[in-house]
Amino acid sequence: MDERQSASLKQELIAQHGDSQRERINRGVDQVLALWRPTDGDAAEFIKGHFIDDPKLLDATFERLEGTFEQLDGHFLEIGRELRRPSDLDLGPLLPVDPLMSGLDPSAHVTEDLFQSKIAFEVLLNFPLVSLEERLARGKDYSRRQWAEVRLAGRFSRRIPPPIQQEISKSASEAELYIAQYNIWMHHLLTDGQRLFPRGLRLISHWNLRDELKADYADPQGLEKQRQILRVMERIVTQTIPAGVIDNPRLDWNPVVNSVAIAPVAEVEEGAPNRVPNASNAPEPNTRYAKLLSNFQTAKKADPYSPIAPTTIARSFEGREIPEARVISLLTEVLSSPLVLRVGGLIEKRLGRKLQVQDLWYDGFQPRSKHPEKELDAITRKRYPNAEAFAKDIPHILQKLGFSKQKAEFVASHIVVDPSRGAGHAMPAARRGDFPHLRTRIEKDGMNYKGYNVAIHELGHNVEQVFSLYEVDHTLLSGVPNNAFTEALAFVFQARDLELLGLAKPDAESERLRVLNDFWQTWEIAGVALVDIAVWHWMYDHPSATPAQLRDAVVQIAKENWNKFYEPVLGGKDTPLLGIYSHMVSYPLYLPDYPLGHLIAFQIEEQVKKAGVLGPEFERMAKYGSVTPDVWMTNATGSPVSAAPLLRATEKALSP
Repeated sequence: MDERQSASLKQELIAQHGDSQRERINRGVDQVLALWRPTDGDAAEFIKGHFIDDPKLLDATFERLEGTFEQLDGHFLEIGRELRRPSDLDLGPLLPVDPLMSGLDPSAHVTEDLFQSKIAFEVLLNFPLVSLEERLARGKDYSRRQWAEVRLAGRFSRRIPPPIQQEISKSASEAELYIAQYNIWMHHLLTDGQRLFPRGLRLISHWNLRDELKADYADPQGLEKQRQILRVMERIVTQTIPAGVIDNPRLDWNPVVNSVAIAPVAEVEEGAPNRVPNASNAPEPNTRYAKLLSNFQTAKKADPYSPIAPTTIARSFEGREIPEARVISLLTEVLSSPLVLRVGGLIEKRLGRKLQVQDLWYDGFQPRSKHPEKELDAITRKRYPNAEAFAKDIPHILQKLGFSKQKAEFVASHIVVDPSRGAGHAMPAARRGDFPHLRTRIEKDGMNYKGYNVAIHELGHNVEQVFSLYEVDHTLLSGVPNNAFTEALAFVFQARDLELLGLAKPDAESERLRVLNDFWQTWEIAGVALVDIAVWHWMYDHPSATPAQLRDAVVQIAKENWNKFYEPVLGGKDTPLLGIYSHMVSYPLYLPDYPLGHLIAFQIEEQVKKAGVLGPEFERMAKYGSVTPDVWMTNATGSPVSAAPLLRATEKALSP
């Protein structure tokens, strides 16, 4: 339909339904025609027969659609969760069919089916598809019903063909499975013939490697252990890691000289996986970057079908509802703060030495830095020998966090705990009647402290997911504004992990240290996020790149950001360590949500302090639902998203 025909159709509808409907008619017709295809039939005939001007009929239609989409989304999520179950959970060896099932997206055809059935066009004709600019400018004045209508239409802002959607899902699933199995058996790392790590310690990259490095600050051999972990990380990023040592306890590896040898039988863990002990040091063949490149290449195929956000990068920030420029500005504000050198100087005094590269992950402001990892492991293994024990303890955990007994039991009854194959994650539910799933890693001898720390983080996600689904006023608004917010709420839980074990109590000094820790963690992950963004821009600028070329680009981008923001504080010129985060491979453009999450979490913590209690405040915030970030934050804390509260508090924490 050309512009003349469209204008004529609009005038005909206005004449039929009245001038009071002019704005709705103009917007609805344009929204339908933007995505209508010749194969959809006669657009004018559909539009004339389906425009709704009766307020009661419009309300009934809205309610019917809201209820239907809750069921549709919820059941498809459940089917997908079941398909991925063998790949996501630690249920024994994978069968050849399991990766095939996890790569299947049962909902890949749903959006197109909704277009072909004309349900999507019914929505677009009668409800507003609002641009990001408009949402940011006017969202603070929307009613809850208006927000729900915006979310209803927003699901049809693009029309990606099902085969492309299926490709995207398959590529993402393959990358996630690759990362989920990327373990290093630490007892088999050799330094001058010595084994620094205990038998059976199996760490996934990057999460557990980073957490082990943090724990090593309390270890007499910690500095040497940390250096060895750094070498492992560097070899993963540069893909000089021998392929044979990945998740293989039958090979010994010296990551400094990169030599490999068959492990003595006496050193191989009992019940270890039966890997071929080939003592070759042939490097991993850029698999890490092949997976990342595959995610890019499949995601890029959706670009022509998304006119409002025509790149994966644009869709990422459109989904966050925070423009890319503002995100980069927030991150750079922290990275370039003069407070970094002052906090770094304080850390030097606490360590009694000059800062080094590994101090990017300095953990000494945390109460757990006072406790050796073995002590923490013993406590958590005894308390949580299996997933069932953790699930049973959730009501008590929530009551310790300030939730009433009744509310704690309600939330706990709506969470399922599973043993994770990977580091752990939280999977939400999408319909009332289904439950969020908490996945955490549990070794054969029980949940170690790393698994417990992750579990408390994921519990934060799950509690938010229960409130933002079961207590939100419109299920179209279920969830929170974006991943940064769910990460922020999870950080609030995770920061209290030792309190929940009875090993820490909040006081003025612990509060001061909490602020310094939040600042340092935000500074650390902000640079990683900038690397993630820059890598995606590079891939768009070099769409025909090979995995080897992408590897070199990631290494170079990581070095440049390190030299700009971190080398002046930590030294280590040209280190590629900012490229180690596994999210870059398995969760495209997710990493910016972590520093944003830290900023948001800090604002939430300040509000919790004012209120004097966590539980009710957490519930109040979480059930507000999926509106724009600044609208959510203003409701939660009285102010929009900002780095200023963290910077002000850090300045105060550094004052004598």
